[in-house]
Amino acid sequence: MALLFNLDGYIMLACWVLGMPVGLWAFVHAVRSRPDAFTAADKLTKPAWLAITGVGLVVLVLCEAGPMTLFWVAGLIAELVYLIDVRPSLIEVQGGRR
Repeated sequence: MALLFNLDGYIMLACWVLGMPVGLWAFVHAVRSRPDAFTAADKLTKPAWLAITGVGLVVLVLCEAGPMTLFWVAGLIAELVYLIDVRPSLIEVQGGRR
């Protein structure tokens, strides 16, 4: 029964741990994408997305699960917005998968 009371904590810990490689993937993809693809896809500029994904990754790494949860969840959301919204548009503009 005690495990059920801590289940939410384990889920949050798993999201935090799995969020770091996701954030790294988003940042690396932003680094490798062409700067003109961002404007062609009608998204923010490359430096803006580098800042968003970079800060999101740093926040994920520095803020552990617990009292800093709000900050790392915001960082994870920023990374996921890039991967779900921006990345597919960039792939389409750049001519498919690389």
